[in-house]
Amino acid sequence: MTSLPWLYPTLQHRASTRDPRREGARRALNVIIAALGLVLTLPLMIGIAVLIKLTSRGPVLFTQTRIGLDRRALTGAGGNTRRHIDAGGQPFTMYKFRTMAVAEQKAQQVWARPDDPRVTSIGRVLRKLRLDELPQLWNVLMGDMNVVGPRPEQPSIFNYLRAQIEGYPRRQRVRPGITGWAQINQAYDSSVDDVRRKVAYDLEYIHNQSAFEDLKIMLRTVPVMLGRRGGW
Repeated sequence: MTSLPWLYPTLQHRASTRDPRREGARRALNVIIAALGLVLTLPLMIGIAVLIKLTSRGPVLFTQTRIGLDRRALTGAGGNTRRHIDAGGQPFTMYKFRTMAVAEQKAQQVWARPDDPRVTSIGRVLRKLRLDELPQLWNVLMGDMNVVGPRPEQPSIFNYLRAQIEGYPRRQRVRPGITGWAQINQAYDSSVDDVRRKVAYDLEYIHNQSAFEDLKIMLRTVPVMLGRRGGW
């Protein structure tokens, strides 16, 4: 189990001494970028939706419950609240373009892998370019996510990972994101060890978070998408 004790006191201190102005600036930046992104990519998303409908049976969008922000870190709630209501964070419905056959998508509880037979032909292209994540811009506007932050996980996988990786729930101290410091530095997860390395990046991001850092990560995401690095 990887330990990151040097970060824990700092993260604990920041959780209790958040600067509302800095948090507001980060949130405003993410909302503005999400709104612009929705407007600019609307024709592309319409085209993607049409291709999905023409090439496979099933809905255009895939929805799934993910674990989001632990709002107790913002309010200071704990004690009995933490013991009796402990999903690790606020559950929310996340949206993606469907990239798998419907029967296979319903059974999805494992990490995707290169040449995954569950993925459709269009879905493979969307995942390579990470375009399947575009509907999450709506999640940003709804307040469930930011453009930048740790990737949210399914409840069952979240519970498994927090038992395997020390510090994993500390990712929930910020809103989850569409992209993040971990995503531009590593490929998709295929094992617990991959997640363990990403957690180190996520905690580093939380330690250094600012509107400027978010903007840098957004800009660095573009070459990752165009270069098709780390997606399958």
